Amino acid sequence: MLEAGNNNELPAIPGKRYFTIGEVSDLCNVKPHVLRYWEQEFPQLKPIKRRGNRRYYQRHDVIMIRQIRGLLYEQGFTIGGARQKLTSSGAKDDSNQSQQIIRQIRTELEDILSLLKN
Repeated sequence: MLEAGNNNELPAIPGKRYFTIGEVSDLCNVKPHVLRYWEQEFPQLKPIKRRGNRRYYQRHDVIMIRQIRGLLYEQGFTIGGARQKLTSSGAKDDSNQSQQIIRQIRTELEDILSLLKN
Protein backbone atom coordinates (compact mmCIF):
# COMPACT_ATOMS: atom_id res chain seq x y z
CA MET A 1 0.00 0.00 0.00
CA LEU A 2 1.03 3.58 -0.40
CA GLU A 3 2.46 5.27 2.63
CA ALA A 4 2.31 9.00 3.18
CA GLY A 5 5.97 9.61 2.38
CA ASN A 6 6.78 6.63 0.13
CA ASN A 7 5.21 7.86 -3.08
CA ASN A 8 7.72 10.02 -4.93
CA GLU A 9 5.27 11.49 -7.42
CA LEU A 10 2.89 12.89 -4.78
CA PRO A 11 3.77 15.77 -2.46
CA ALA A 12 4.31 15.17 1.26
CA ILE A 13 1.25 15.56 3.44
CA PRO A 14 1.58 18.80 5.48
CA GLY A 15 1.22 18.71 9.24
CA LYS A 16 -2.31 20.13 9.24
CA ARG A 17 -5.30 18.71 11.02
CA TYR A 18 -7.91 19.29 8.30
CA PHE A 19 -7.71 19.60 4.53
CA THR A 20 -10.25 20.99 2.06
CA ILE A 21 -11.28 18.99 -0.98
CA GLY A 22 -9.12 21.23 -3.17
CA GLU A 23 -6.05 20.61 -1.02
CA VAL A 24 -6.67 16.85 -1.02
CA SER A 25 -7.15 16.98 -4.76
CA ASP A 26 -3.71 18.55 -5.15
CA LEU A 27 -2.06 16.24 -2.57
CA CYS A 28 -3.42 13.08 -4.20
CA ASN A 29 -3.48 14.18 -7.85
CA VAL A 30 -7.18 13.33 -8.13
CA LYS A 31 -9.95 15.68 -9.26
CA PRO A 32 -12.54 16.79 -6.65
CA HIS A 33 -15.46 15.09 -8.43
CA VAL A 34 -13.54 11.80 -8.27
CA LEU A 35 -13.06 12.26 -4.52
CA ARG A 36 -16.79 12.82 -4.07
CA TYR A 37 -17.51 9.68 -6.11
CA TRP A 38 -15.05 7.61 -4.08
CA GLU A 39 -16.85 8.69 -0.89
CA GLN A 40 -19.91 6.87 -2.20
CA GLU A 41 -17.97 3.77 -3.25
CA PHE A 42 -15.61 3.29 -0.30
CA PRO A 43 -17.23 3.20 3.15
CA GLN A 44 -13.84 3.79 4.82
CA LEU A 45 -13.69 7.27 3.31
CA LYS A 46 -15.79 9.62 5.44
CA PRO A 47 -14.66 13.25 5.57
CA ILE A 48 -16.17 15.57 8.14
CA LYS A 49 -18.91 17.78 6.71
CA ARG A 50 -19.46 21.19 8.21
CA ARG A 51 -21.28 24.39 7.27
CA GLY A 52 -22.70 24.38 3.79
CA ASN A 53 -21.88 20.68 3.40
CA ARG A 54 -18.17 21.53 3.02
CA ARG A 55 -15.87 18.56 3.31
CA TYR A 56 -12.86 18.52 5.62
CA TYR A 57 -10.50 15.58 5.31
CA GLN A 58 -8.11 14.42 8.01
CA ARG A 59 -4.66 12.90 7.55
CA HIS A 60 -6.00 9.32 7.66
CA ASP A 61 -8.47 10.22 4.89
CA VAL A 62 -5.64 11.52 2.70
CA ILE A 63 -3.65 8.33 3.31
CA MET A 64 -6.72 6.25 2.45
CA ILE A 65 -7.27 8.24 -0.77
CA ARG A 66 -3.66 7.63 -1.75
CA GLN A 67 -4.15 3.91 -1.11
CA ILE A 68 -7.31 3.88 -3.22
CA ARG A 69 -5.54 5.83 -5.95
CA GLY A 70 -2.67 3.35 -5.93
CA LEU A 71 -5.00 0.37 -6.19
CA LEU A 72 -7.06 1.86 -9.01
CA TYR A 73 -4.51 3.77 -11.08
CA GLU A 74 -1.24 1.94 -10.47
CA GLN A 75 -2.24 -1.65 -9.69
CA GLY A 76 -5.21 -1.77 -12.07
CA PHE A 77 -7.92 -2.81 -9.62
CA THR A 78 -11.57 -2.16 -10.39
CA ILE A 79 -13.65 -0.17 -7.88
CA GLY A 80 -15.15 -3.40 -6.53
CA GLY A 81 -11.76 -5.11 -6.36
CA ALA A 82 -10.18 -2.16 -4.57
CA ARG A 83 -13.09 -2.03 -2.11
CA GLN A 84 -12.69 -5.75 -1.42
CA LYS A 85 -8.91 -5.45 -1.05
CA LEU A 86 -9.27 -2.60 1.43
CA THR A 87 -11.96 -4.46 3.38
CA SER A 88 -10.13 -7.79 3.49
CA SER A 89 -6.82 -6.26 4.53
CA GLY A 90 -8.46 -3.69 6.81
CA ALA A 91 -7.24 -5.07 10.13
CA LYS A 92 -3.65 -5.38 8.94
CA ASP A 93 -3.72 -1.93 7.34
CA ASP A 94 -5.33 -0.38 10.41
CA SER A 95 -2.37 -1.43 12.55
CA ASN A 96 0.10 -0.11 9.93
CA GLN A 97 -1.86 3.13 9.66
CA SER A 98 -1.99 3.45 13.46
CA GLN A 99 1.76 2.98 13.69
CA GLN A 100 2.27 5.59 10.99
CA ILE A 101 -0.01 8.07 12.78
CA ILE A 102 1.82 7.44 16.06
CA ARG A 103 5.18 8.10 14.36
CA GLN A 104 3.81 11.32 12.85
CA ILE A 105 2.43 12.53 16.20
CA ARG A 106 5.71 11.70 17.89
CA THR A 107 7.64 13.70 15.29
CA GLU A 108 5.28 16.65 15.70
CA LEU A 109 5.61 16.51 19.49
CA GLU A 110 9.40 16.41 19.22
CA ASP A 111 9.27 19.46 16.94
CA ILE A 112 7.09 21.30 19.44
CA LEU A 113 9.43 20.36 22.28
CA SER A 114 12.44 21.67 20.38
CA LEU A 115 10.59 24.93 19.67
CA LEU A 116 9.72 25.30 23.34
CA LYS A 117 13.32 24.73 24.39
CA ASN A 118 14.53 27.59 22.17
